Order: sequence, then structure tokens, then C-alpha cells
Amino acid sequence: MLRSLWIAKTGLDAQQTSLDTISNNLANVSTTAYKRVRPIFEDLLYQNIRTPGLNEDSASYVPAGLQAGNGARISATQRMNSPGSLVQSQNPLDMAINGNGYFAVSTPNGVAYTRAGTFMRNDKGQIVTANGNVLLGQSSIASASSSSTGIVIPAKATSIAIGSDGTVSYSLSDTSTSAQADQIAMVNFANPTGLASAGGGLYFETMSSGEAQTGVAGKDGFGSISQYYTEQSNVNVAEELVSLIAAQRAYEITAKSVSASDQMLQKLGQL
Repeated sequence: MLRSLWIAKTGLDAQQTSLDTISNNLANVSTTAYKRVRPIFEDLLYQNIRTPGLNEDSASYVPAGLQAGNGARISATQRMNSPGSLVQSQNPLDMAINGNGYFAVSTPNGVAYTRAGTFMRNDKGQIVTANGNVLLGQSSIASASSSSTGIVIPAKATSIAIGSDGTVSYSLSDTSTSAQADQIAMVNFANPTGLASAGGGLYFETMSSGEAQTGVAGKDGFGSISQYYTEQSNVNVAEELVSLIAAQRAYEITAKSVSASDQMLQKLGQL
């Protein structure tokens, strides 16, 4: 069997995964705070026919050896955490992070992290995501669980203000003074790319990401919070389309090498 068939097969698999990754980026071009993902290629193990630098026929050395590669694969997918553009909204609970950091939310599977700041209130007055995950404040993140109360805004609140440091305050109709509900907790990681994506804009801590580091928005390297804004996807459609065309052409070229190997086997069968 020609080795080129198996080598071409690895190239087809790698380019198919690349196409899947690019397609997912394009599908999420309108997803709030989505971060584009890029595939990382690597070559596979080489077969040493002649060790580089060693001439087996004499005691002298040669400048190059003879090695046959065994194809390519995608070793990892890297999330690009560059910030997306900010878009203004009319929802007082819409928030965007200017800089580093994540919001912490309580889920049935534990504490998750997100940059999608499209929040709202549930029937209990808690600030939650569209899926009902409770936004955690400084007072609740240390003991967060699936039953965490999070940040609560009373039903009688007439206005809600969120400071750049994450302080959440509200005003009641029967008083002229404002009350503070809590302060939004900000979280960051040594390696945000190592977070595990769970869908819905949520990420979970892993050994690769490092432990969650909690802080205050606008201080110690954490980004500030902008009320009435949401962060858009950082996917560049033109760039992704170019990558899509390049991956498609690479797939077609690799497929032609399969066809060439097949033709060679047909010739051998006719001998």
C-alpha cells in the first residue's frame, strides 16, 4: 500500500477540522462576546530512513539525512481573547468589560465564567443570564453554589445604576436616596485560553487555566464595567472567509494526492 494514501488521509482530516473551526467562527459572528478560535497544525512522526548527519557507508558525516513524514494533524484550537467592539443598548443590566476579566455566574454544574453581559432580572429580583444563571457579587462568590442568591434588585426599584467598579445600586419610588445591592465580582486567570468552553458563552476553570483570581473591576489589572453596553464577537468576517477559501483549496489539493496515489495503484495492477 502506498504510504501517500495514509499521509493524504491525515491531511484531509486536519483540513476538515480546520473547516469546522472556521465555520463555527462564522456561525457565531453575532454571538455576544464570542471569541474566535484558530486551529494549530503540526506535522506527525517522521520515519528515519537515514539519520541526519550520519553516513552509514563511511566514517564521514553528511549535511542532511533522509526522513519521510507521516502527515499532519491539528494539535490544538486556540481561543483569541482580543476584545470585541462595544454596542450601546437600552437595557440597564447590559454590561461590557473594558479590559481583562470575566463575570462569575452560578450554574447547576458549579461556578462558570462569561464575558457576555446580557443580564436581566428573574421573578426573585436576581440578576441572571438568559439561561437563568445567577450573577455573583463580591459577597456571594466565595460561597457560590447552585442556590446562591447572587445580586438582588427589589421589585419596587425605579432605577438601576452600575458603576465602573461594579457597584450595583438602585432607587426606590418612596425614597430619594439610593441603596447599594452588592458589587459585581470580577475574575481573571493566568491562562484564559485554557478555560473549557461549555456553550452559552460560559467557561469553566481547568488545570490549564489556573485558579480563578477574584478582584474589583478597574483595579489591579481588572477591566472596568460599562453599563448600557454589550461586547460583540471579535470575529472578522473578511478574515474568516479568506481562511475558509484557503482551507478549502488545501483540502482539494490533498484530495488530488489521493487521486494520484489511486492512479499509481491502478497502473501497478495492470502490470
